[in-house]
Amino acid sequence: MSKPLVALVGRPNVGKSTLFNRLSGGRSAIVDDRPGVTRDRLYRDVDWDNHMFTLVDTGGLFLDDPDFSGHIKEQVSVAIQEADVIVFVVDAQSGLAPEDDQVAQLLLKSNKHTVIAANKVEDFKKMDIYDFYRVGLGEPVPISALHGLNIDQLLDRIIELLPGTSAPADEDGVRVAVTGRPNVGKSSLINALLSEKRVIVSDLPGTTRDAVDTKFQKGDQCYILIDTAGIRRRSRVSRGVEYYGVRRALRAIDRADVALLVLDSAEGIVEQDKKIAGYIEETGKGVIIIINKWDLTADIKNRRRVFEKMVRTELSFLSYAPLHYVSALTGEGLEGILPTVDFVHGEQKKMIGTGNLNSWLSEAVFLNPPPAMSKGGLKFYYATQVAVKPPAFVFFVNNPKLVHFSYKRYLERQLREAYGYEGTPVRLIFRGRKRSPEK
Repeated sequence: MSKPLVALVGRPNVGKSTLFNRLSGGRSAIVDDRPGVTRDRLYRDVDWDNHMFTLVDTGGLFLDDPDFSGHIKEQVSVAIQEADVIVFVVDAQSGLAPEDDQVAQLLLKSNKHTVIAANKVEDFKKMDIYDFYRVGLGEPVPISALHGLNIDQLLDRIIELLPGTSAPADEDGVRVAVTGRPNVGKSSLINALLSEKRVIVSDLPGTTRDAVDTKFQKGDQCYILIDTAGIRRRSRVSRGVEYYGVRRALRAIDRADVALLVLDSAEGIVEQDKKIAGYIEETGKGVIIIINKWDLTADIKNRRRVFEKMVRTELSFLSYAPLHYVSALTGEGLEGILPTVDFVHGEQKKMIGTGNLNSWLSEAVFLNPPPAMSKGGLKFYYATQVAVKPPAFVFFVNNPKLVHFSYKRYLERQLREAYGYEGTPVRLIFRGRKRSPEK
């Protein structure tokens, strides 16, 4: 099996070759202050935290020299096509340049995992790398390739994105964890969805002690269903088989795209349901709430209204999660689950352009200005989406301490009203910065 490929790209003279030498531990790339010294791709293997990958250095894009600029751009294009992860190197001292925007556009079109390395940071307490959020490629990692500062954090970020260490690619299938406390009907639900008995079904709580993956296809979409051991209260879990079953169940949620939280309609919502729901939200997974055993419910119309109110009250932090009332035994309501999984998975990956997002932000702040909690009050400069699965947004403000939790909730409500994001948590991050005079 070939090693994953990590490509360093960026405009000339941002320190790609210095970073290449720092990461690879060698002096293979010529380092010179003159832009355009590196004209070909240079490859070297890197081993970090027992993960091996091949690092490639590329020539700078957009050189003035007509003899080499086209060739270098072609070399970089090839590297981008080959790479599993791209490190976009920028100059933190000179700030965001027009050429950086052009490189960013190429990378956005490539749809590859990308890390922004903000190089040449001399003082980590006084660094100003916030403009690099604007390009829409996620949170920059401040480094100094010359002095070897913060290189470990950059390598950790690279490792997270390498094949086999991050969530499997979508083309392998949407990973769906069927989770909940014991005896709510998880295995029966999987069997009903698969229309065949691939998982042992028993009325004894805790029968499924391992996480069992079942891959299947419906129409053009492939799914991987992960059946998990029921998660019990810690006080009732021994240090034996069931203890490790709980650990595996939590890990199954970790590696899922979407979690089906199965509740028992006959028993309502108990404390353990809330803890499982909290773990799903905490890990940023898409979530659909499945209310099972609905065939045992009398006065269905009135009961549905009461149960939905209970869910929205007891699990208020999952107010964005769709509800499905089903019976794994009779098959009632099952036909809507997989289409909802597809929809939620799409919402998880939704990206909002920076211009569009800032138009929304201006309108939201205009309609409901933040309260003036101190002299000057809270001021918003701009916002950008920095991640998906779950969607994450960074808001640059004059003082993050002035963002009251109620105003944060208001922004999230407005964000969901404008863009949806049904079935997925969203992360709102507030960063402080001073507005420069020219702005």
